[in-house]
Amino acid sequence: MSLPLKHKSPAVPALKPGMALAYLTVGIGSLIMLMPFYFMFVFATHDRSDIFQLPPPVWFGSDFFRNFDILTQRLPFWRNLGWSLYVAICSTGLTLWFCSMAGYAFSCFEFRFKKPLFALVLATMLLPSFMNMIPSFMVMDALGWIDQARALYIPGAASAFGIFLMRQFISSSVPQDLIEAARLDGCSEFGIYGQIVLPLLKPALGTLGLITFIASWNNFMGPLVLMRSADHYTLPLALRSLQTPTDTEWGALMAGSAIATIPLMILFALFSRQLIAGLTSGAVK
Repeated sequence: MSLPLKHKSPAVPALKPGMALAYLTVGIGSLIMLMPFYFMFVFATHDRSDIFQLPPPVWFGSDFFRNFDILTQRLPFWRNLGWSLYVAICSTGLTLWFCSMAGYAFSCFEFRFKKPLFALVLATMLLPSFMNMIPSFMVMDALGWIDQARALYIPGAASAFGIFLMRQFISSSVPQDLIEAARLDGCSEFGIYGQIVLPLLKPALGTLGLITFIASWNNFMGPLVLMRSADHYTLPLALRSLQTPTDTEWGALMAGSAIATIPLMILFALFSRQLIAGLTSGAVK
């Protein structure tokens, strides 16, 4: 009678000292970067007097709902939250639409002055953002868009970074033979763009969408320059208005900041794979 063979489980390779040190360094760095977020959520549950104790509280308290009541009394918080969401969604949708079309044109079309135009687009990335504040305000004022949501999402709908990202992704990941075959079959350019190019752009679209949404959600200078009424403040500007020289409710401010951070954390958890795939596309052949 033959005995059954015993299958040995594969041995787990031991970590080399260099790898262990790398993991330890990354772990410590991650903890250091997460500490401000942790204390933001902790302080959101404490009273202002507790926050400034020495040592400060390191665990959650019971004053969150009190802080939230102060927040909603001093600010039209839900209006500001909805306004921020509306602006971020419009900004993200328009950016994905126009940047993907421009990237498709720069990648797949041959036209006069193509290279100088693309170089000009990239050159705009070298300008510091504060240099655009006064010209942007003058243009928005001339159009009558001051204190309007469109002033926050239309000017940045065709960003240089988005056009560059889409152009590079299409050049490296969309087969030109497939596009030429569709043209020979009589498909229109918008048909090729919508039915062939866009489905292949999902990683890049996810990356650009996440970056654009976060940038729009955290935008402070744009609303500060262009918005006038408190009902049209985005969340960063609305929360900043809580700070006064003499009477700042830091618990309410931390509660609002914690609530404003939650959508970004959810988005990053859902689309982190697309972010990494889009940023690393074409890096390995």
